[in-house]
Amino acid sequence: MSRTRRDSLLIGLGAAVASVAAITVANYGLRELAPPVSTGVVYLLAVLLVSSKWGLWPGLVTSFLSAAAFNFFHINPTGAFHVADGGNWVALTVFLVAAAVTSTLAHAARERAEEAERRRREADLATEMARLLLGGSSTEDSLRAVGARIAAAFGLEFVSVETGWIDSGPDARAVPLVVDGDRIGTVLVPADADPRSLEAIRDRIVPALETLVAAARRRAELESQLIETKALRRSDAVQKAVLRAVSHDLRSPLTAITAAVRGLGSDTLTDAARIELVSVAADEAERLSRLVNNLLDLSRLQAGGAEPRTGWCSLAEIVHAAADAAPQPRGGFDIKLDDDLPALSCDATQLERAVGNVLENSARFAGVRPVSVRARASGAWLTLRVT
Repeated sequence: MSRTRRDSLLIGLGAAVASVAAITVANYGLRELAPPVSTGVVYLLAVLLVSSKWGLWPGLVTSFLSAAAFNFFHINPTGAFHVADGGNWVALTVFLVAAAVTSTLAHAARERAEEAERRRREADLATEMARLLLGGSSTEDSLRAVGARIAAAFGLEFVSVETGWIDSGPDARAVPLVVDGDRIGTVLVPADADPRSLEAIRDRIVPALETLVAAARRRAELESQLIETKALRRSDAVQKAVLRAVSHDLRSPLTAITAAVRGLGSDTLTDAARIELVSVAADEAERLSRLVNNLLDLSRLQAGGAEPRTGWCSLAEIVHAAADAAPQPRGGFDIKLDDDLPALSCDATQLERAVGNVLENSARFAGVRPVSVRARASGAWLTLRVT
């Protein structure tokens, strides 16, 4: 028997003695209103009180104490456990049986009420566990909070829900958590836990916890699949956009090269026109080569095969090198960079290629206007602006 139940039983027995004594004294005052034999029914109040509050055994003790007190103090001859009149024997026997039946019924009602309250607490606990495990926080934090809720619900010193396989020890008893045939965790309860609490945790709480953990794992898998699907959709959209842009960019130099080569076959072509067509074909071939190289670099970057080689470099040198390699716009490049630009820790080759791509696009659409390139430092930021 646990200490809590033992203390409750002692309190119930004390209440039985006190209530019988109080009713015995009160019955002396009732003699003026009713015969002494009739006042025995008042003892049933003590039986009902003790049985409904402290259980069957304190209620039965109250029944026998009531019968004894009724016999000793109120049935002639008083002051002794003896009944002279046969009718009083009948009354005493009926009272004792009624008291015992009343105690049993009150105890049964109390048990049903306690069971209903336990079921309600367990249902509330299951709802709270579902909120914690399916609420979006990490599984480890959720299981830690679930253990604290279980301990509070059953009045235990501690309950720990671990994600590993842990055996019982001198201070804790282990209850396994099994999901889909695999042991995925352990519920640890105090070794001296009340057997009824341990049975409720093992038979009703742990199965609900297993179901919720399985649902949480399934939800995590679905979320991972959803994230992967979204990433694939975004990647597919980016690839389609790149493909459309690349198709346009590749078609432009190919068209220019084709037109230049066909023009070179004309018999009426002057030497100056022929030199210009050769220059156009060469420039467009270089442009096409840069586009192909960029595509190859892009594929290597996506495959993770192009590791950056960082080092300290000058942004001014990178910008001027990219401008020299890019096609010159008709208005030219107007490059004005601050003199106090700090050094950059970057991959100079890849950064030069990125700046060159921006300058090339700007030159293509600038028309007769110059392409303006500015750079300045502001706090922890270094801003490069191409207009």
